Amino acid sequence: MQKKIIVFGATGNLGNRITRELRQRGATVEAIVRPTTDPEKTKTLQQSGAVIQEVDLNDVNALAQTMVGSHCVVSALAGLGEVIIDLQKKILEAALQAGVPRFIPSDFCTDYTDLVPGENRNFDLRREFRAHLDGMPIQASSVFNGAFADILQYNTPILNQKDKSIGYWGDKADWKLDFTTMDDTAAFTAEVALDDQSPRDLQIASFQVSPRDLWQDVKVATDQEFRLQSLASLEDFAAFIKKQRADYPAGEGELYAKWQQGQYMYSMFTTHHTQLANERYPNLTWTNSLDFIQSFLR
Repeated sequence: MQKKIIVFGATGNLGNRITRELRQRGATVEAIVRPTTDPEKTKTLQQSGAVIQEVDLNDVNALAQTMVGSHCVVSALAGLGEVIIDLQKKILEAALQAGVPRFIPSDFCTDYTDLVPGENRNFDLRREFRAHLDGMPIQASSVFNGAFADILQYNTPILNQKDKSIGYWGDKADWKLDFTTMDDTAAFTAEVALDDQSPRDLQIASFQVSPRDLWQDVKVATDQEFRLQSLASLEDFAAFIKKQRADYPAGEGELYAKWQQGQYMYSMFTTHHTQLANERYPNLTWTNSLDFIQSFLR
């Protein structure tokens, strides 16, 4: 039987890819969007064969009517508390009302379950929704992809093309960092959405590389030796992030404030995935680090 999957956030970068992957696997996909959504943003979804449903996202009953007969709801939404907590609670309530058996929350990040609350604002929002979700009679599955590999292109301290440097904190030159491309994340999520036996938590990574591994990949890709350097101790980095946050209260209303970006990098050097589920779906092919580095660095 062809499965019907509901996708929220389908007009976003990741959600669009998840929709495409689901359609390629033969699923019926309904992308739920606000009535005010720019038609240009839904055009590619329609071209892929997705059905566009314009619904008032504050109307739980209307959302529930749309979800009737669905096998799984996928949330690829991005935002702060009003989205990750408040809106996802409404979506979950509608899914329960409609009798949807499965839910994939917007947990596309590092596995935060063993991290210390308070160290990452955006993880704390997901942690709060997770506690609510786990108290509901629905089968949930979270996809933890680490960091999106795309950040390696944007001159972060971890890989800075402009300064020709690769940075790390503390003594973590050989610490493995989890990176997953958006395409790999989307393909895996599509498989999870169609897998009725999917477990609660799934850790994935297209590749796990240390700063020293990145240095080697960059050398192979460019024939250049970037500077490999420790930027500060982890303790000093944490103190810097805390001060940066205190000095910029307006950042509380920004999804990716400078201090939030620091919190993400801090988490990358304090936890990593140890139980990868990459082999769960043998038909998937994973991007390796050198190929990804060579895709934008030559």
